[in-house]
Amino acid sequence: MRIDRSRLHDTVLAGLVAAISVALFVLYGPDRLQAEGLPVGGMRRPDALGVLLVVLACVPVAVRRRWPLAALCAGLVPETFLNVFGYGTGMSSLSGLVLLYSVASYRGLAIALGALLLSLVTYVTGAVAGPVRAAGWNEYVVVAVVLVAVWGAGRSLRLRRAYLEELKDRATRLERAHAADTRAARAEERSRIARELHDVVAHHVSVMTVQAAAARRVLASNPELAREALSAIEHTGRMAMTEMRNIVGVLRTDSRADARAELGPQPGVRDLPALVEQMREAGLPTRLRTEGEPAPLPAGVDLAAYRLVQEGLTNSLRHAGAGAQAVVTVRHDAHELDVRVEDDGQGAPREPAGEMSLPPGHGLVGIRERVALYGGILSIGPLPGGGFGVRARFPLKDGQ
Repeated sequence: MRIDRSRLHDTVLAGLVAAISVALFVLYGPDRLQAEGLPVGGMRRPDALGVLLVVLACVPVAVRRRWPLAALCAGLVPETFLNVFGYGTGMSSLSGLVLLYSVASYRGLAIALGALLLSLVTYVTGAVAGPVRAAGWNEYVVVAVVLVAVWGAGRSLRLRRAYLEELKDRATRLERAHAADTRAARAEERSRIARELHDVVAHHVSVMTVQAAAARRVLASNPELAREALSAIEHTGRMAMTEMRNIVGVLRTDSRADARAELGPQPGVRDLPALVEQMREAGLPTRLRTEGEPAPLPAGVDLAAYRLVQEGLTNSLRHAGAGAQAVVTVRHDAHELDVRVEDDGQGAPREPAGEMSLPPGHGLVGIRERVALYGGILSIGPLPGGGFGVRARFPLKDGQ
């Protein structure tokens, strides 16, 4: 059975306050006060009734956190009777101070102000109605100052508690926001890596598939040609492994110089001749045309242009059909890079919505995302004279 620690602590506190209050109530009777030269006119001697009223005034302390205002009201009743019956203010006011502090600590400002006003009114009423008179106005002022000070201490604790709760809540919100940002960054990185892996794997596997099919057809009739096709497959596979190793390398947490040295530069427009030659070996006659004066390109645009050509040629290899040819055109301009991949084959299949595009998969999505990332304009579809084309125009800032 679980024990409510706060209720247990309040019960112990109530017993402690009651014990102290009863002891002081009995010790500081009229005889003791008179011996010390204090006025005791009309004060009643301690008796069983007085002790009972003191204990009753301290009992509500046991529920001061659960029902602070009700406990204060219940405690003020026997305290008022103590004053009215002539026992004087006594030390029963100790429980009243604890209960006033509790209301100020655990309730809102309006209720706390009401509790302070109630305590002041109750004290004044008991002092006026009882037979015991204070030595002067300074005694009333001291009591009022003590009540206000206790109330202020309770409010200060409540405000500090609220401030700490706000700090905890803010820290929790920041932690959630940080976790959300981390998840978003991870998702974005996974998407980027997925696009890179698709571009590499789809291209090289397509080339290897076409070469393997050609080797199978000529294996019996022309072993030498089949051997060349198998060598091309081996070379393409090694290239695919190298590029995949470079991409996966970014996932490593080791930041040492030798780990970074394993990562080669990303492919770009400068590597298009090798890509075109690879497509020729795979069985797709391909020409590369360069217009304008080549200039250094931003790394992101350079990689995006290469991936676009790679994806376009891969789809031409897949869907253009036998006898088709492809032309890659790269036009350099002062403010724009124009990249086109066109073939004269049968083109890609038409989508249900009626829009001609690349076959479904990561390829089209990856191209669109890459071009959009750098503010480019992408057009994909059939050509007027037959065939299929992919074109992207990347804007360049300040001639770069």
